[in-house]
Amino acid sequence: MNYLVHLYLAGPDPELQLGGLMGDFVKGPLDDRYPPGIVAGLRLHRSIDSLAAVSPHCRASRQRLHPRFGHTRAVLVDIFYDHFLAVHWDEFHHLPLSTFTADIYRLLRDHHDHLPAGLALVAPRMAEHDWLTSYRNRDSVEIALKRIATRLSRPTALGEGVTELEHCGEELLGDFRGFMREAQQLPKPHSR
Repeated sequence: MNYLVHLYLAGPDPELQLGGLMGDFVKGPLDDRYPPGIVAGLRLHRSIDSLAAVSPHCRASRQRLHPRFGHTRAVLVDIFYDHFLAVHWDEFHHLPLSTFTADIYRLLRDHHDHLPAGLALVAPRMAEHDWLTSYRNRDSVEIALKRIATRLSRPTALGEGVTELEHCGEELLGDFRGFMREAQQLPKPHSR
């Protein structure tokens, strides 16, 4: 769910970025259906997700959120961390966010044939509506949460989750910064 965080942590290598973005759409064992660089990006995506599952920063964020969000607190944290990265992008990256995201959308178009079906379906909408940059705006975060909530099998309060940014946004931002420091220490796999 946290596309921007995965893309940022993949670094400048296009294949690692592709694998980082594809990670939520590729399940099971990794085989030779993708080039080695994309497989390395998929592995990095899984390492980041594994770290997020045990990170004290992510755990603190999940615990800060109201219990009514239940198991969807992890989804909220993912989306909020993308929001924080988009808002504070200049602290993390030398390129403007609009340039970075334009490069990502071009990468998705250029490698459309490598994309798993689910990502191939959403990539054009992602680019058309500039999802990655839009996470700077709370309204876009709210829309994303409501959209995700409609795809869940059971009704949840997820669509109302943006209110948590008002209740504990500063604390969540501190957790995000701690997680990013932690995640930047993960070894980057070689794409070749």
